[in-house]
Amino acid sequence: MKNLLHNLKTLLQKDERLISEGELLKNKIIELALKLDKGLIKLLLSDKKMKKVFFADVDKALIFDKDKFLRFVSNKQFLPDSYTAFKNKIGLTAEDEYLSEKKEVVLSWPYKDCVLEGGMTKEDQKRDEIFWNEILAPDEISRLLDHKVFTNAKRIDKKGEHPLGHSEAKPKNLFRTDENGDIKDNLIIKGNNLLALHSLKKRFAGKIKLIYIDPPYNTGGSAETFTYNNSFNHSTWLTFMKNRLEVANDFLRKDGFIAIAIDHNELFYIGVLLDEVFGRDNRLGIVSIAHKPGGVQFSKFFSTSNDFMIVYANNYLRTNFNSVCIDEEIRQKFNKEDDKGLYREEKFMRDFDPDATKEKKPNYWYPIYVSDDLGELSLTKKEGNIEVLPISSTQRKVTWNQKKETFLENYKNGEIYAKKEGGKIKIVRKVRESQPIKTLWTDKRYDATSHGTKLLKKTMGYKSGFSYPKSIYTVLDSLKIMTSKNDIILDFFAGSGTTGHAVLELNKEDGGNRRFILVEQLQEHINVCNERIKKVVKKLGGDDFVYLELMKWNENFVEKIQKAKIKEELKKLWKIIRKKAFLSYKVDPKVIDKNVKDFANLSIGGQKRFLLKCLDKNHLYVNYSEINDEEYGVDDRDKELNKKFYG
Repeated sequence: MKNLLHNLKTLLQKDERLISEGELLKNKIIELALKLDKGLIKLLLSDKKMKKVFFADVDKALIFDKDKFLRFVSNKQFLPDSYTAFKNKIGLTAEDEYLSEKKEVVLSWPYKDCVLEGGMTKEDQKRDEIFWNEILAPDEISRLLDHKVFTNAKRIDKKGEHPLGHSEAKPKNLFRTDENGDIKDNLIIKGNNLLALHSLKKRFAGKIKLIYIDPPYNTGGSAETFTYNNSFNHSTWLTFMKNRLEVANDFLRKDGFIAIAIDHNELFYIGVLLDEVFGRDNRLGIVSIAHKPGGVQFSKFFSTSNDFMIVYANNYLRTNFNSVCIDEEIRQKFNKEDDKGLYREEKFMRDFDPDATKEKKPNYWYPIYVSDDLGELSLTKKEGNIEVLPISSTQRKVTWNQKKETFLENYKNGEIYAKKEGGKIKIVRKVRESQPIKTLWTDKRYDATSHGTKLLKKTMGYKSGFSYPKSIYTVLDSLKIMTSKNDIILDFFAGSGTTGHAVLELNKEDGGNRRFILVEQLQEHINVCNERIKKVVKKLGGDDFVYLELMKWNENFVEKIQKAKIKEELKKLWKIIRKKAFLSYKVDPKVIDKNVKDFANLSIGGQKRFLLKCLDKNHLYVNYSEINDEEYGVDDRDKELNKKFYG
């Protein structure tokens, strides 16, 4: 076996396509074998030993045993790595070479062609991340990303919790839908966000106006201060984000946006990743937000006082920001309101511009005729009308702000009218609420301590233990800029529920009917999120939300393993896992039972890690395709619920 391994490695090194920095590329070898590459087959035939092992003689014709070859090179004894094109390092590349003086760059990293299971809990910091290669394991990825069964559904409003999704339920307890069958409920979903997104996609693809996420920053921070797995390896974190961003892209409307909160640790790399997923042309800007004005105490170098928000459009040619004011001082200048919104009055005469004269701009000089009651404006003189010309207080013949055609259009739309002031008739126009949206947000309302942590404590009525929630105004202002009254907002790193809170507050402020979809995996976060939104609903009135969970299978065993206090519990749990759980293909229960003494000698932490590795992570939740399998015990109520959701 060892000689065969050595000989094959030596032979394959003759093909320059299969080598990078002196190392053989396992996935490249596999890729060429799958394609029945002529060069690879010719190389193998050139060696008598390889010819004998990997080819079969059928009626004097040599047939390449592709499956045997793939099994051989997939063995870890052949090559332990599973990298696509590079060794275990990450860098900016151009044309497969690390960046030197190139202008156009792409992001390349190990496992780029893989799907990462991506555990997000504190316990997941202690396990090796699981990757599935798209070429080698398409079935595993399909099972992993298959639609999941929803369970434990309930509608929660100011009065409490109500069952949802069974035939005896009253109409108010079913999903609210419009005439097209689209769900119009607020949703909070518990489960792995990658898997939840793939389940939600059937219903909500192409329907989300804004995705706002605040993912783990990958700072390596203490688990006591940040409850997500916040210490991924660099390339692992990028794969984790890539998997989620790619499916998130499918949710956006053509005029939609995505806003991602991030700090400096991964800013540069996630920027390149986002360019790849959403398109560089669609990058609208990077906003610097003073979320901690006092800075971080006891910093060795810079005392960090800001983080960032990167904003992309799905298609920058098909969307625009709203004309709104997020600066309160500027907003107060828009002191009038009609059914279209806030506005301020501005004189229609352009008397402040020295170049705006009758001689220089004759098309902007014309009389406007005003009726006695000021109710009618016209460019045609009628009996009893008063002629008004753009003549300044210094008797200078200036101009109007618009040409005749534009004036008529805006007058018909109610944007221009006449009023009396000081005995004189003045023509005025409405200037709608708007301001340039800057990339530096420094107002004190963005302080995450005052308007995040303290607001959460005030809302909950106690200290929740949730660290560093965003200021609600950071999310509110993002919503004002990028959403309208009937839009859907998605946040698949929901945390304490700040996004949902902001949606409800803005709806109360402007009479909107925006809807949120929040996804969260961690139980401690879900508890806070549900209770927070429930309290906000009760405070504001007139709204509710539907709570759903992905139906757990192996995840049940994961939780029991993590909660175990003594070894005896784990010993009993293994007996149940052996019978009922889906085990990894690498696990042979008989071998484990034979070596039970070795297992017993492990520390309790070692036993937990071993049992977690035994579980097949593709079966953490129940697939919708298996909903009728009696083994999973899905009841009739949940079957009806899922039928209504998936249609």
